[in-house]
Amino acid sequence: METIELTVSGMSCGHCVSSIEGGVGGMNGVNSVIVKLDEGRVTVTFDREQVSEDQLKQAIDELGYDVHKAY
Repeated sequence: METIELTVSGMSCGHCVSSIEGGVGGMNGVNSVIVKLDEGRVTVTFDREQVSEDQLKQAIDELGYDVHKAY
């Protein structure tokens, strides 16, 4: 498993948290999703053999949020 932390803008409420946790968390290979709304960060633990970092970023983007960079 690998863990990345993404900076995400556009999140403003509990619905945003649920949307990202549900959308990204439902992807094959994703083990956990932690959204820190007050920090604008999303931490994802995933299996790189099943899903790529770019696919995770794209999923968040398609939910209507902007992914700025990974740490």
